[in-house]
Amino acid sequence: MNDWPEGWSGDNRGSGYGRGSASARPESARVMRQVRRGATPPGPGPSAPPYGAGVPQQPSYTDGQGYGGDGYDSGYNTGQVYGGGGGGQGPGRQLRDRPAPNWRRRIKWTAITVVTVLVVTTVSTYFWADSKLNREVDLSKVIERPEAGEGTNYLIVGSDSREGMTDEQKKDLHTGSAEGKRTDSMMILHTGDNGSTLISLPRDSDVEIPSFVGSESGKTYKGTGRHTKLNAAYAEDGPELLVRTIEYNTGLRLDHYVEIGFAGFANIVDAVGGVEMDIPQDIKDKKSGADFKKGKQTLNGEEALAFVRTRYALAGSDLDRTKNQQKFLSALASQVATPSTVLNPFKLYPTMGAGLDSLIVDKDMGLFDLASMFWAMKSVSGGEGTSMNMPISGSVGSNLKWDDAKVKKLVEELKNDEKVTVSGN
Repeated sequence: MNDWPEGWSGDNRGSGYGRGSASARPESARVMRQVRRGATPPGPGPSAPPYGAGVPQQPSYTDGQGYGGDGYDSGYNTGQVYGGGGGGQGPGRQLRDRPAPNWRRRIKWTAITVVTVLVVTTVSTYFWADSKLNREVDLSKVIERPEAGEGTNYLIVGSDSREGMTDEQKKDLHTGSAEGKRTDSMMILHTGDNGSTLISLPRDSDVEIPSFVGSESGKTYKGTGRHTKLNAAYAEDGPELLVRTIEYNTGLRLDHYVEIGFAGFANIVDAVGGVEMDIPQDIKDKKSGADFKKGKQTLNGEEALAFVRTRYALAGSDLDRTKNQQKFLSALASQVATPSTVLNPFKLYPTMGAGLDSLIVDKDMGLFDLASMFWAMKSVSGGEGTSMNMPISGSVGSNLKWDDAKVKKLVEELKNDEKVTVSGN
């Protein structure tokens, strides 16, 4: 059977070229179609070998859509390239479209990158902040400690230390130039499941100095029943004796110790951009430098220090001062814990740096303990907790005498982490 088209079978394939032809064209020409560049002009085309007898004319692609015309448009002159055509476009191949972006993949890797950056930043910040804590107080040196109760008890101390302050700072802050340091304020902050309680301990409180072990000498000093002002315990042998004295006179175990000096306090206030306070009366005190008009106002570091130190211009003297200290520290904690501070690195890191550099804490204090303390103080200012002075029943000489019955009841409620029902002065 012959597979050649009609007129192409056997040795006679028409008058065209090929084997036995008189034409001088090469043998390969028998299988090559004619390709014309560009559009086929109307009318007869350029000279070409005539079709042999019986040889069918081959179709041409003039418009890229199918058969028609008398030539073949390769597409080279129009920028068309091979590579597959679009749906329903015929044999001509179109430029392949760019693949659509894989948005799911992009979102996934963007999320992974963001989370990684946040984790690295958080971990780095934690170790940086943890390294700045001054863990100088060793509560393991405190002897004969009460049993631990429910919740956590912090002793927060404001000292009048001038350490590291220049003469100009001492003048601006009205601190004087006394050597050493004493406690200017003392508070117990209890945190637990029934809210937070902030209790101020007047520095003139009458207390008994018990037996203790010297923090530096390691020597045991036997108690003699000697009574003195509470702040004298700190002046005598520092934080360890202060903790020992408070625990002995209250029966309440203190879990953590936090202390801040004059300069550190002012630096923290300035770092957060000041603290708004509603001052209930005009205050003018030359010794502390306070000069305030009644009403709401934002206090900077210098003004804040003057406010919490003022006592002589207040009717209740030290008792009124402790109330002002509670109000201010709660307001400061609220300011530090606001999104405008926590979410703003330009405010957060200076605040953390100023605070951590100036704090002195016990050796077991961690950043989470410190954060818990600040949140508890914020809750007190927000009305979710209780603030009070240690109950006072009178005075002994120039010392303030605690109300023993109320103190006993208060300590019992704190130990059991119960809602405080006792009121203070």
